[in-house]
Amino acid sequence: MTHTVDQLLDQARSRLRRVGPEEAAVVLEEGGLLVDIRPAALRQVQGEVPGALIVERTVLEWRLDPASPHRLAEVRGYDQPIVIVCSEGYSSSLAAAVLQDLGLHRATDLIGGFKAWAQAGLPIS
Repeated sequence: MTHTVDQLLDQARSRLRRVGPEEAAVVLEEGGLLVDIRPAALRQVQGEVPGALIVERTVLEWRLDPASPHRLAEVRGYDQPIVIVCSEGYSSSLAAAVLQDLGLHRATDLIGGFKAWAQAGLPIS
């Protein structure tokens, strides 16, 4: 059985309680992780969210899986709130669904991605 990317995106999003920029900022303030998966070149052009954890998409699962010996120190366990950020909120949905598959049941993504964060007037560097 094959799926289109739009079908995969719909399936991923059906499992997520996606958040807007203001709610993502609250997650970050309250000690959750805001994880920016954009490539370095895009972050250099668009800017970054202060306090966001930078984890490029190619290594996301290894760095955020609490059971991985390669996880980052900021990962505290399976119950940790995690908001994934990409440029516009598409690849972040797919990434958040994969994190849920790993047991990170509070993983979600930012609706509209970094562009929505910036348009909301939230801090960028």
